[in-house]
Amino acid sequence: MSIERARAHLAQFGLAERIREFDASSATVELAAAAVGVEPARIAKTLSFMVGETPTLILFAGDARINNQAFKATFHTKPKMLSAEQAAELVGHAVGGVCPFGVNDGVEVFLDESLRRFETVWPAAGSSNSAIELTCDELERVSGARGWVVVGRGWRDGE
Repeated sequence: MSIERARAHLAQFGLAERIREFDASSATVELAAAAVGVEPARIAKTLSFMVGETPTLILFAGDARINNQAFKATFHTKPKMLSAEQAAELVGHAVGGVCPFGVNDGVEVFLDESLRRFETVWPAAGSSNSAIELTCDELERVSGARGWVVVGRGWRDGE
């Protein structure tokens, strides 16, 4: 089960007990925000892409969208999102619970700058009814992120 993979990964950092599981779905930004009781922007949504031959996860603030031009400039390819089947197979988590914790070997993780405006954010924890509150520093450390990128749009005033 995917949440167990995420739980085992987070346990290595002493954080597994912070996972919250809900009776209702938290599979979308809106549902997760309602379950957790925060504004949707504080949900760290994880989008999955294929960059060359590498499955790649990028975590965005809940109110950010992909900026195609910035993605292409950063990764030197057009954004190609994984299908639900590809995400489950290549990443190790099903859509709705995709997170950077306990992923398959070879998956790369990046964090979008849209997250940094919050003291804490809420990524999923491997299932469609779970989340964990982390600071951005904790998220960077436990996700194994390769770095911060600027590939989101729509979250700054005037965008």
